[in-house]
Amino acid sequence: MIELVILGVVLVSMLCTIIRSIAGPTSFDRILACNSFGTHTVIMIGLVGVVTHHDFYLDIALVYALINFIATIAFLRYYKYGTFNELPLDALQPTHLDNEEIA
Repeated sequence: MIELVILGVVLVSMLCTIIRSIAGPTSFDRILACNSFGTHTVIMIGLVGVVTHHDFYLDIALVYALINFIATIAFLRYYKYGTFNELPLDALQPTHLDNEEIA
């Protein structure tokens, strides 16, 4: 019974993240909403594993969580730098530290 309540709460939360991903004011809000939706999906897969008493669902949830994390980092990197291949040279050099602060 408690699993159904948790399922309903997670589904409502997933609906809210879908609304945020469509109506987000910035692209970062949309990317964050998609990441949150992926996290909710991991919770749903784990909940299905608990309800059905199958352990392999937890393995699937872990793999999905890793893919979700890597995809979010990739989208943010593409949005910031415009490429997946290599970073621009100015991204590799520290701009906020002086030599006096390092020593």
